[in-house]
Amino acid sequence: QVLAYNRRTFATASQRLLLSVTPAPGGAAPFRAEFLVGDRNVEELLPEAARELFLRGSAGLWQRGDLRVINVTSALLRGGRVPLPIEGRREGVYVQVGSHSPFSPCLLSAVSPQSRSRCHRGQRPLASCYDTFAPHFSIRWCNLTLLQVRPSPTTPGPQWGRGVLDEGGDFEPPTPAVPPELLPPFLVTLLVPLAVAALLCLLLGHLMCCRREGV
Repeated sequence: QVLAYNRRTFATASQRLLLSVTPAPGGAAPFRAEFLVGDRNVEELLPEAARELFLRGSAGLWQRGDLRVINVTSALLRGGRVPLPIEGRREGVYVQVGSHSPFSPCLLSAVSPQSRSRCHRGQRPLASCYDTFAPHFSIRWCNLTLLQVRPSPTTPGPQWGRGVLDEGGDFEPPTPAVPPELLPPFLVTLLVPLAVAALLCLLLGHLMCCRREGV
């Protein structure tokens, strides 16, 4: 169920959607890059035409053609601030793109230690491919993240047999388990508290009867 609201009138509407998830052809993309688009809202990047335009810019950056959009997330869900109601202000969108090909040298240089140091000083990172998204998208390159997802090892399942005994073998049922002895634990549980209580009673009686002194 999708619940949405109008930004101007604050009216809400709900709609139930049925989603069918199918495995991606060729498996999950192991190389992923996450970009922060600063001049877009999340609803502007959900249409297929906008995602295709973003993939064309990513293809020029990645120098590969087997790219696909994996995730589109609003920057508000990552701790971003709600933009002021001024013309041209956007909330920002995180777009994750995946590929089966390794990262290009331009992407690696954008996340190098030298580039991170420049970002801390308020400068742009070292990269030569800034114009691949222009003029459609404004990428905040200091928020670029590269991920390499390794496939998780699959544990082998149980191997089922034929369900038929081999010829010449007789079925041997398991030997019955010997019932445990419950009497000693029962006696210990019962007699130890009684002995302690009797000892305390004798001690209290001795103190009350034999240790009293008259005036």
